[in-house]
Amino acid sequence: MAFLFSNRGGLAVTLAAHNQKTGAPQAVYLHIPFCTNKCFYCDFNSYVLKDQPVMQYLEALEREMEHTVKANPPGEIKTIFVGGGTPTALKPDEMAYFLRSVKTYFPNWADDIEFSMEANPGTTDAEKLAAMKEGGVNRVSFGVQAFQNDLLTGIGRIHNTDDVYRSLENARKAGLDNLSIDLMFGLPNQTVEMLNESIDKALELDLKHYSIYSLKVEENTLFHTLYQKNQLPLPHEDDELQMYLLLMKRMKEAGYEQYEISNFAKPGFESRHNITYWRNEDYYGLGAGAHGYVGRERHMNIKGINPYVEASRAGLPRLDHFEIGRAEAMEDYLMVGLRMLEGASSSRFHEQFGESMEDVFAKPLGKMLHAGLLERTADGFKLSEQGILFGNDVFAEFIGSISLNS
Repeated sequence: MAFLFSNRGGLAVTLAAHNQKTGAPQAVYLHIPFCTNKCFYCDFNSYVLKDQPVMQYLEALEREMEHTVKANPPGEIKTIFVGGGTPTALKPDEMAYFLRSVKTYFPNWADDIEFSMEANPGTTDAEKLAAMKEGGVNRVSFGVQAFQNDLLTGIGRIHNTDDVYRSLENARKAGLDNLSIDLMFGLPNQTVEMLNESIDKALELDLKHYSIYSLKVEENTLFHTLYQKNQLPLPHEDDELQMYLLLMKRMKEAGYEQYEISNFAKPGFESRHNITYWRNEDYYGLGAGAHGYVGRERHMNIKGINPYVEASRAGLPRLDHFEIGRAEAMEDYLMVGLRMLEGASSSRFHEQFGESMEDVFAKPLGKMLHAGLLERTADGFKLSEQGILFGNDVFAEFIGSISLNS
């Protein structure tokens, strides 16, 4: 069996299609692909900032917003998420320009909108955070990863622990108090004791939300090259399992609800934008390499900066777009929905597809229940405590299962 601790960055790629056309999306994802440097583990669509045509990119992104709302007019927007890359690599004036564009083309914000932006502690000063607050951002997710400077250097991060504390202080002074941090485990040379220390320091911050991901060695990264040469000193699998068990225990004891495999929150502060993905709801996806899902059609944008800029002049900068087949949509529903600790909803499945989840997936559901990896809920199924550790095996049972049952 293969342990499953996280799937950061893969959410938008595996979303299912709905059974029928839906109304206007209520969620917006925007991609800022610039970074001050490339972290050793990162395979996201990001580019080192130096000599990049940043304003040309922001103007192209604005053009894509214009093309998008003409093709699919927005309704009330409930969540906006700005990811990257490192969105806070933008200068304050660039940040203000970008956020004005968002408000111009997606003006109808819900009163309780969740407007999140990813941030690097090494690129967030008081002026930039003030520009973010002024532009409507009300939730910031800082990529901290660890509280040991040696570990940070070893994974290619540009910040240190002093930057973390300074950035959080600046954010609060700017009026931003819905704050989250990312931590990572399974890092090269990381021990269980190091993770425990990072959790101590993270909890001392008393934040609303924490995301804690395991390292995954991806192709086309420096870490993958080192791994292939047997030069990446990763923790033993048993230690990595102990790390995950430790963080679940510590976060629960501190009063945080584990609402998704890798995410913990105080009640009411779950990431509503990410829940959009896990519940298979429509969302706009804009920016170089961004994925979106609107009205039964999934799309992926052109990745390169200059090709994206040029493509936006002619229309929507699509690399690919396609409808999702009904069987694949149903399978994805289970695989994505089960990441939520509340589980996959039978009533929501019936609402989307007009069929019974228990009938469509009778064989794999029965097998996973018998294995003790799934449990029944009042409205569907969820991963058991053991199933959380072996989620990949559970999800794999649903791939191709409809055709096998038919």
